[in-house]
Amino acid sequence: MGAMPTSEALRLALDRGLDLVEVSPAAKPPVCRLLDYGKFRYLQTKKEREARKGQKLTFLREVRFRPNIGEHDMEAKSRQVSKLLEEGAKVKLTVMFRGREMDHQDIGRDLLRRVAETFKEKAKLEKPPSMEGRRLSIIITPSGQRPRADKEPEEIANA
Repeated sequence: MGAMPTSEALRLALDRGLDLVEVSPAAKPPVCRLLDYGKFRYLQTKKEREARKGQKLTFLREVRFRPNIGEHDMEAKSRQVSKLLEEGAKVKLTVMFRGREMDHQDIGRDLLRRVAETFKEKAKLEKPPSMEGRRLSIIITPSGQRPRADKEPEEIANA
């Protein structure tokens, strides 16, 4: 429509039943458009929703173990880890230590190595074992995803 005074643009917008929306305030002169602002906002949120729908979210889920875990409990936790990996989530395997258990971190490291061995076909080691306070943890990712660091389960014992 070209350059025109603001008062004339407002009058034109009111005559057409539209809103005067400033599109580019930094431009000289500022750029405005005549549009139905409610419809514009609706279409914007609809586009954002569609864009989010196409994204794949990866979640970090945690499964906690104790150093003296029983064999049956270990199997149950392993099934849970397997289910989480199939859903596409990264899984943080954590061994929690209490009291004198801190003196036997090698037991926790062996436990994590056994669990990682169980899932070496389904998952890759993303983060080698690390102590975070009284917790020893690793992160494994489903094989379909590209892990940050290519580590094998055998390397857990060496870390």
